[in-house]
Amino acid sequence: MFEPQGTGFFLLLMVAFAGLLVWVAVAKQVVFRVLAACLAFIPAMVFGVAAVNKFYDYYQTWGGAVSDLTGGGNTIPKYAVAGAGSNKQFDKDIGRVTSSAEEAEVGYLFQTTVTGSHITRDVYVYLPPQYFQKAYAHYRFPVIELLHGSPGDPEAWVAVMGIIPTFLNLLEAHPTDAAVLVMPDTDGGLQYGLQCLNNPGGIQDMTFIAKDVPYYIARLVRVQPPGREWGLAGYSEGGYCTANIALQDPNGYGAAGIMSGYFAPIPSQVPEHNKPGGKPYTVNVFAGHPGLLLLNTPQRYIRQLPIADVLPNFWLAAGATEDARRLAGFLAAAGEESAAADLQAELAQAVLAAHHEQLKGISNKMPPEEIERSIKALRAVLLEVPKDLNREVNRLLVPLAASIHAIMRQRDIEIPYTSRVEHIAAGGVAKYPDIVTISLDEIAAEFEGLC
Repeated sequence: MFEPQGTGFFLLLMVAFAGLLVWVAVAKQVVFRVLAACLAFIPAMVFGVAAVNKFYDYYQTWGGAVSDLTGGGNTIPKYAVAGAGSNKQFDKDIGRVTSSAEEAEVGYLFQTTVTGSHITRDVYVYLPPQYFQKAYAHYRFPVIELLHGSPGDPEAWVAVMGIIPTFLNLLEAHPTDAAVLVMPDTDGGLQYGLQCLNNPGGIQDMTFIAKDVPYYIARLVRVQPPGREWGLAGYSEGGYCTANIALQDPNGYGAAGIMSGYFAPIPSQVPEHNKPGGKPYTVNVFAGHPGLLLLNTPQRYIRQLPIADVLPNFWLAAGATEDARRLAGFLAAAGEESAAADLQAELAQAVLAAHHEQLKGISNKMPPEEIERSIKALRAVLLEVPKDLNREVNRLLVPLAASIHAIMRQRDIEIPYTSRVEHIAAGGVAKYPDIVTISLDEIAAEFEGLC
């Protein structure tokens, strides 16, 4: 109830804020009134942060928030490889530190250090319960490599995303689909955002993620060799990494899962002089390298792929309208026009449903704040709905303009001959649904001039 997204927590903040406002009102001494006013900013600010956290579903528990933001509380055991390492030696070592009965129920999470491409970073590895069950004693497991967002680290998958209980729930229904989860550090620090790119003359992050980590894990843990039995998935920056890697190395993975990702590189935050721990600075790593920029822009590179290439199976998820719009563009670029059209239609229906009540309430007698909300709703809808629905939206401009016109007359504002509000209020756009966005912008501009 009092977790970061709990109703009780929000109510507590509201009560604290209201109490401080009451203190401001009743305090007789100026110093206490000022103190109460200053303190009132704290619950107000926390409420805003909590609202953003709830909207984007970042942190569901206080432990996850503290662990992710401070980097503390990491009690995950670390496995140090002796010599070259081998599956047999690893299983023997793990057997010494685990209780086979317990791990056969919940699995086992550990971390290890991977070095390659002049990079040394920690990697989290989760062994499913089946890894400790006799029936799977000689079984080589498939692998899912999970890439976090930025800022972030491997622990975000465990402490924030709750990947292990989620995976265990899936295994209850599909026990034969057990896989080892590998969670590398893709950035080398919360202050960086490398985007899994091979920086020309700099950090070879993609090679580390897509080559060094898989081959190290395959040498150590009883899993399938890198290739089609490996899957790759990520969210946000990790989603971009997944799309980029899967297209550039189609034989390296058999499946690619992209959650709220993007499909073109953005400026990276890299360490100064490409040295781990260096001061981060923002740079376009492919500036002056148009060929590399094309290669690392999935929404463009997908059109250049040889037709004979067999791509991994892609699974894409979008959590917001902007994500869905990017995804529809990516599908269209990939030649999946039908899937892109279906996604765009679903997005349009979702946006219409979200703004249905606001649109239904548009009338010729609305107060200014209601007019403002209606303009925002219409703009959101026009951004997503197909053009054949423009006529339906166009009809709503007449009562909207009538409301603005009524306010102008009420305030004795001289209405110029060129006023689009007066023209549209009289039904002047009924025959022109193709210019509905222009018409909305025109009456919105006149309305803003009243405020």
